Amino acid sequence: MAGVADAAAPGSSGDGRRGGAPEQQQQQQDAGRGEQKSSCSSGESWPPAGGSGQPPQRTETLGFYESDRERKKKRSVSDLSLLRFISAELTRGYFLEHNEAKYTERRERVYTCMRIPRELEKLMFFGIFLCLDAFLYVFTLLPLRVFLALFQFITLPCYGLRDRRLLQPAQVCDIFKGVILVICYFMMHYVDYSMMYHLIRGQSVIKLYIIYNMLEVADRLFSSFGQDILDALYWTATEPKERKRAHIGVIPHFFMAVLYVFLHAILIMVQATTLNVAFNSHNKSLLTIMMSNNFVEIKGSVFKKFEKNNLFQMSNSDIKERFTNYVLLLIVCLRNMEQFSWNPDHLWVLFPDVCMVIASEIAVDIVKHAFITKFNDITADVYSEYRASLAFDLVSSRQKNAYTDYSDSVSRRMGFIPLPLAVLLIRVVTSSIKVQGVLAYACVVLFYCGLISLKVLNSIVLLGKSCQYVKEAKMEEKLFNPPPTSTPGKPLSKPQSKFKSPHGIPTDESFSASVTNQPVHQKENPTSLLVTSNSDQFLTTPDGEDKDISQDNSELKHRSSKKDLLEIDRFTICGNRID
Repeated sequence: MAGVADAAAPGSSGDGRRGGAPEQQQQQQDAGRGEQKSSCSSGESWPPAGGSGQPPQRTETLGFYESDRERKKKRSVSDLSLLRFISAELTRGYFLEHNEAKYTERRERVYTCMRIPRELEKLMFFGIFLCLDAFLYVFTLLPLRVFLALFQFITLPCYGLRDRRLLQPAQVCDIFKGVILVICYFMMHYVDYSMMYHLIRGQSVIKLYIIYNMLEVADRLFSSFGQDILDALYWTATEPKERKRAHIGVIPHFFMAVLYVFLHAILIMVQATTLNVAFNSHNKSLLTIMMSNNFVEIKGSVFKKFEKNNLFQMSNSDIKERFTNYVLLLIVCLRNMEQFSWNPDHLWVLFPDVCMVIASEIAVDIVKHAFITKFNDITADVYSEYRASLAFDLVSSRQKNAYTDYSDSVSRRMGFIPLPLAVLLIRVVTSSIKVQGVLAYACVVLFYCGLISLKVLNSIVLLGKSCQYVKEAKMEEKLFNPPPTSTPGKPLSKPQSKFKSPHGIPTDESFSASVTNQPVHQKENPTSLLVTSNSDQFLTTPDGEDKDISQDNSELKHRSSKKDLLEIDRFTICGNRID
């Protein structure tokens, strides 16, 4: 434009203004070019609105505007150099506080993973002693309770009938447990352990690996259905007689229970024999494969969605599995020590393998629970709730309104049924240890007294810790509620807040006194067919009892809604899987 203006200025004749002031025209053109550059550099359109000129095309790319042709010409070569790019990469910075919530959450996840081993092992330690308490009950207090019940039945004519019952319901259940235990023990004498050992040892490693996995699945299926068979027997034998008969009879249920305990004991014997073969193999390949099966469990559990109830089921399963493995290892050690004439040196040969199996179990459980809680945003405090739920079962079994024995409660909650395992252990101990002479029988009596002392001490400590956990969880008020009743097609009635007297006045019984009192027989509603625990309304998830359920679709909503922790047993279907 400057060149065109300079060329046109001398040739313009007759225009006095333009020809007479060439310097003034040059200054105006220079000022116009300056305004154009300033408007372009500030990002404004040019010419301004109402003008006839076209604005320059300037696109935005990653926060930078394309410069015009003159800026490109004036840009120095140093701006495009490699040194400037490297300098920018080395000196550029960022601020983490701009996304503070994200990084705080990541840090909390790390802390949760670090807390999981401690919280999980506290739950496992408490749960294993609960299983031990239920297991020792079969050997110690159950024979004494059966003896007292039989003595009362024999001396019944001397005292007469009370409450129209020959025996109390708990005594009837104890007698059935004792009779089933004795019958299955004599039936196990017809199973040859040595033949089973050599039959399994002759199989290949792959076959034994498949057999062991099949046995684990079968054990879960037996446990899920076995406790239902035993509960059906107990309820059929103690059901009030004035009700309409809706069962096949006590004798068929009794034979079903005996058959179940016998088959489950054989199944556990095959598991113990397979583990014994793995211990005695020369290259330890089978033992390595069986241990690697625990790590496969991580793959099947970690990468699936879990809720709090599902994790509670898995925790109960891990407690039961760990305690069962301890008993199986004890059986393996007894059988091996018998074969080596109780040589103490051979025990040190088995000790590394035993430690390896236990360490692999602990490591797999820690890794599995750590990543499950990480992927599903579950805090480590949930294990305290699980522990309080298990403690509530122990404390509630000592209440006046107790509806079940504690050993049966552990069986339902964890899937741990002590009768088959006790039958197998008695069979192995009696076949491995020969009792001959008066001194040997005296040692047996002393050993039995020691077991009773261990059982009593374990029960006292567990009861004290359970009361502490229940108080910390603020669950002691639920202990005084009577168990709610329900009828088919109707939802459970909500429990009352206090245990009331017949005049409607709340009683002032203390928490510690109610734990040690004996249960009192309460009058039952003749229209109710199912008695459930008063604990079924505690520790509810967000979709708990606050929602009103209509009569038409109450059953459907009850199945689809989230369940209470105290309603969840080992084989309750909640969520997407059973572990």
